[in-house]
Amino acid sequence: MSVGLQSMETDVVVLGAGPAGLAAAVSARSAGARVLLVEREDRVGGILKQCVHDGFGLEKFRERLTGPEYALREADAFRASGASLLTEAYVTSATRSGDSSFLLDCVSPRGVAQVRARALVMATGCRERTDRQVFIHGDRPAGIFTAGLAQYMVNVQGLLPGRRAVILGSGDIGLIMARRLTLEGVKVEGVYEIKSEPSGLARNVRQCLEDFGIPLYLSTTVTSVRGRRRVEGVTVAAVDGRSRPIPGTERELACDTLILSVGLIPENELAVSLGVPLDGATRGPRVDQNMHTLADGVFACGNAVHVNDLADYVSESGRVAGGAAAAWALGGPQARDLTPLRAGPGFLYAVPQFVDVLSGERGSVFFRSNATVAAGARVSLGAMKDDDRRELAAKTYPVLRPPELERLVLPPELPSGADSYILDMERMDGGGNDA
Repeated sequence: MSVGLQSMETDVVVLGAGPAGLAAAVSARSAGARVLLVEREDRVGGILKQCVHDGFGLEKFRERLTGPEYALREADAFRASGASLLTEAYVTSATRSGDSSFLLDCVSPRGVAQVRARALVMATGCRERTDRQVFIHGDRPAGIFTAGLAQYMVNVQGLLPGRRAVILGSGDIGLIMARRLTLEGVKVEGVYEIKSEPSGLARNVRQCLEDFGIPLYLSTTVTSVRGRRRVEGVTVAAVDGRSRPIPGTERELACDTLILSVGLIPENELAVSLGVPLDGATRGPRVDQNMHTLADGVFACGNAVHVNDLADYVSESGRVAGGAAAAWALGGPQARDLTPLRAGPGFLYAVPQFVDVLSGERGSVFFRSNATVAAGARVSLGAMKDDDRRELAAKTYPVLRPPELERLVLPPELPSGADSYILDMERMDGGGNDA
């Protein structure tokens, strides 16, 4: 149901109505909390509304769904929960009041409202990097789009961004858009990736590029754009081991469109304004297994914490965050005993970064390797006390790749008194734990 824009008080405010926010709102409402979900668009569902390809829901619903189908199921569950919804609304500021509650100023076409809440859930997702953030030189002609914007134009608005496209970056959205544009009659000259291996899932490389004969150029990047009013072409060049263009390898490509799939940045400006510490590797808040940040009463979930491969994982983190936020807001246990969880050599990062040993929630550790381990690896979680390591959980993975998020389920009980928990990797090719 919708609410008017008057000053109001609630238990939990969830910011963002993508799959993470919807799941968090349902979970918090199921736990007995009053919930307000705030969304800046006019409809819930987040990025899923424009993802017309299938492959969603295999973990959560045991079915292969399109993005809109997945979003509809989450939206139906939200409507049935009885939580409140505020659409076309932006939170311009969030402050903590003297009684440990939060005050949020919300702006929408209908006016300004102030909301007081006992707990916040940040489900704000990510934004895409632009051409200027990856240092592409040239003018600023029409025809340069992020992959997500191009996807919205084609799948929602029914518009084509151009007729002849170059795609920079082999992230999953870029790969999917290479296929989508080809199906719509756009000539995709190729996908250019600055790294020595693809940045997207292996199945997307096969299904979106190889199946359609779209070339993938590794260790190659776009160095400049030509064109005044509209893109007329781009310059591509091979790069060395430090991602620097190699002189003499430049090639000129004619095109009218440049699609950028060059990474995502978690939207966490509001969290930072509340003093929430961020992780340098994920650029999202540092959290425990309850998705509780290091700021009391502030929870985060989904892509606002780290970029997930599956919407199912996003929904799972929202469920955990919403339930924990409701317990906090309703006066549940406030004490926390946080023990750091560190990723050892061979990993880009691990989430959560802390374990609350007083909590009944165990959950999983999500991680990415920092390089491809083709021969497989055994990943284990150990509890460190002084110089002693006690193994708590382990799993063998046939292959590890940086683009593919993996998980290790935490054991039912975690020992108290550990100095830290550490995630280690033992490579099957005898490479030790240094990947």
